[in-house]
Amino acid sequence: MENLPQNDNVYNQIPQPIRRSDGAGGVDRGPRDIMRDKENANMFVPPITDAGLLPNLKFSFSDTHMKLNQGGWSREITVRDLPIATTLAGVNMSLTAGGVRELHWHQQAEWAYMLLGKARITSVDQAGRNFIADVSEGDLWYFPAGIPHSIQGLEDGCEFLLVFGDGSFSDLNTLSISDWFAHTPKEVLSASFGVPEAAFSDIPSDQVYIFQDQVPGSLESQKVQSPYGTVPLSFTHSLLSQPPLKTPGGNVRIVDSSNFPIAKTVAAALVEVEPGGMRELHWHPNNDEWQYYLAGQGRMTVFAGNGIARTFDYRAGDVGYVPFAYGHYIQNTGDQSLWFLEMFKSDRFVDVSLNQWMALTPRELVKKNLNASDELLNVLRKEKWPVVKYPGYAYEP
Repeated sequence: MENLPQNDNVYNQIPQPIRRSDGAGGVDRGPRDIMRDKENANMFVPPITDAGLLPNLKFSFSDTHMKLNQGGWSREITVRDLPIATTLAGVNMSLTAGGVRELHWHQQAEWAYMLLGKARITSVDQAGRNFIADVSEGDLWYFPAGIPHSIQGLEDGCEFLLVFGDGSFSDLNTLSISDWFAHTPKEVLSASFGVPEAAFSDIPSDQVYIFQDQVPGSLESQKVQSPYGTVPLSFTHSLLSQPPLKTPGGNVRIVDSSNFPIAKTVAAALVEVEPGGMRELHWHPNNDEWQYYLAGQGRMTVFAGNGIARTFDYRAGDVGYVPFAYGHYIQNTGDQSLWFLEMFKSDRFVDVSLNQWMALTPRELVKKNLNASDELLNVLRKEKWPVVKYPGYAYEP
């Protein structure tokens, strides 16, 4: 194997583990995945401020196993893939036009964000009240734990993100109606439904999971009237229809039990960070943060205390994770808007802004603590939502 020539042209084409600020590192002449190195620039050449050891806080859906079915596909990220992510797990799923995620239920609540296309969802609660609705891009749904439901792709199909309140969750361990039928004696099914055993001669022999069907008729044509009425709290919420909180560096839409009352176990924010912008230095005092990157590219440094910090690069399809109360920021490193979801196993969204904390603390105390310059102290604004050079946002709990 030939050694790589050491010239500036090669350095420009092929990233090398050399930090420009202090010259640390050296040329890597061995076998390499150069595209991977380019995607992870801040792990390949860490900022000089990175120190100590932190668990991996990044995993891409592109590195997961894809389950293919007639009618769609699914893939998931759980603690098997990202061991630090104990509070939440995610499933990325797509359904063809007419494709059905079969009638099923979970031991965990299901929170979902529609990435593209349209789908029809159905459900029945424990009081016999039913729910049927169509959802499209930017809409959410939430089914409490144990509540049965289904999902079906409409027109050109759909893709969505599912989030569950247990990092060990696997969608393949779902409680499905076909699986239950297949593993119940036919004489028991006959007795339960009051029909001959022959009525069950064609039931599936195993879990169906996803199957292909025809695109259903209109919502009105499929409605089933329950004698007990419909569910008292809607299982859906239109997040993109919600007015955003605008800042000089982007905008945010926050959804939790205060504006989506049924969602008791997952709170979330849909964030846009414009080019040159940054989600400010902050932390969350309620739970770990699970992130899903929708578009653009960015970087995040996570501060764990005791001199430990590590920087990661993210792009569309990646999942990021921040343990409880660890300080962090998310900076747009691309030339288009960075969009991501940040989610928490909580009924409310809360955060603490470093800028705001400093602004609302006695000036002399901050100055002595940090040996802070007057320039820094003067830029700390004392209005309700202070901003920094690359503005982020804060949210009033």
